[in-house]
Amino acid sequence: MPLFAFYCRDGEHGARLRDQNLTAHLDHVEAHIDDYAVAGPLKRDEETVGSLLIIKAADKNGARRKFEADPYFKAGVWQSIRMEEFFGFAGDWVGGAAWKK
Repeated sequence: MPLFAFYCRDGEHGARLRDQNLTAHLDHVEAHIDDYAVAGPLKRDEETVGSLLIIKAADKNGARRKFEADPYFKAGVWQSIRMEEFFGFAGDWVGGAAWKK
């Protein structure tokens, strides 16, 4: 299944909005855990500055729908969002160098 990476940077009120919506966000992620290849916060020292979510979906529209269902999106936690299709080609998560398989 194709993967889509969402690189999200928090807005000015990101910390407050994260706190207010954390339980709903985690409940959503848990309820849809099979849709994620990986997801987690982006940090600068101890401060959360955004999120990286790699979502499994048949196409970019399906990935966008899954992403926009997240309570953090609905609450406006993220000020900047970039989405691109992602191909895991090398590293631990793909078992080494994919071109050598």
